[in-house]
Parts: sequence; structure tokens; C-alpha cells
Amino acid sequence: MDIYTVDMTGVSFRRLCGGNQQEENQESCVEIADVPGQPGMFALRDSKNPAAGMLRFTHEELVGFAAGVGTL
Repeated sequence: MDIYTVDMTGVSFRRLCGGNQQEENQESCVEIADVPGQPGMFALRDSKNPAAGMLRFTHEELVGFAAGVGTL
């Protein structure tokens, strides 16, 4: 199954912020969730604009993405 066809309605996302930022008004936060029924697959979205859509990653892709943006 394509991870982009999985319905994400009602899925709980958790906030990830750069550094020690955990406040609602911080600019460098994203939200992440497991893709239901797809072990090792994750969805990532903008915490300030969750309705804008989301990107979906395998574990390996997410690690590569994070390394590329300097969070690892």
C-alpha cells in the first residue's frame, strides 16, 4: 500500500521543536505521527499550518531528511 493513500483522519500528532522550544508561539516546530497500519512510516506536518498537508517518510527517509536539515 502507498503510504500516501492511508487515511490520517483522527491520528494524533506530537510536536517536535528545534532546541528547547516547546511553546505554542515558537516558529521552528513540526508535528509527527505514525502512519496507521504502516510500521516504520511517519507523517510530518507544519505545526503552525496543519491543514497545509503533510509529508510521509519511511524511517530511513526521515533519518536522512533530519540529517539533511541539521537536526542530527
